[in-house]
Amino acid sequence: MSFANAVLISDLHLTASMPRTAQRFFDFTENEARQYGALIILGDLFEYWVGDDAKAHSPFHLQVAQKIAAVADAGVPVFFMHGNRDFLLGETFAKKAKMTLLRDPQVLTIANESWVLSHGDALCTEDHSYQRFRRLVRSTWVQKLFLSLPRGLRIKIASTLRSNSTAQYQRAARFTPEVIQVKGDVTLQATASLMAMTGAKKLIHGHTHRPGYHQESLGGQHWERWVLSDWDFDHPETVLPKGNALAITAEGVHTLDLVQA
Repeated sequence: MSFANAVLISDLHLTASMPRTAQRFFDFTENEARQYGALIILGDLFEYWVGDDAKAHSPFHLQVAQKIAAVADAGVPVFFMHGNRDFLLGETFAKKAKMTLLRDPQVLTIANESWVLSHGDALCTEDHSYQRFRRLVRSTWVQKLFLSLPRGLRIKIASTLRSNSTAQYQRAARFTPEVIQVKGDVTLQATASLMAMTGAKKLIHGHTHRPGYHQESLGGQHWERWVLSDWDFDHPETVLPKGNALAITAEGVHTLDLVQA
């Protein structure tokens, strides 16, 4: 696939309990998203997803689907790549939202250049326990087993996993911040392997919540890496409002500050 330009976002973690963040996304779909040749969502659009049957028919999630579908109806194709929170999002919801699902990683041509796109969690290879968990929950048999459970039980399991993950991160951040710094980020080796496999020189990912731009090299390879921001417009008492998008055009890569917009 090839596009003259595109806008990319990730890690919105949408949930009905964060209405300001959701509203900023709705505004984004009506404004910034329609100014580009494609909208690409690199995962964790939702805080969690336990199956299309459980979520695709709730009023909030239907509203999200309608807002995204309106972007596609306006002539801007929308693409979605699974994140670690919403990897169970399937074709049923994707069709409602008129999104095309992308595999991770994905190489696209944007503004006449090859770009590697990834959610980013697969590149955090120093976090061995997470990578084991990722391999388990991404396996077909585990997903089929999980989706066969009653919806209420699936939601309870997802909530427990999120709570345990948050508690574990907070403990580690308090006592071993240097470990969190390493485990929570992509590794140079994993990134180099990905770039060698694809042959591209430019990478965009999310997941780490560490927005920025990096020029990197290893073993004679050289590449550029952009990291998308997570979004949070609902907790001004503890977190400054945050959220950005990356626009790729013929003039280069531009960060869209969605807080100031």
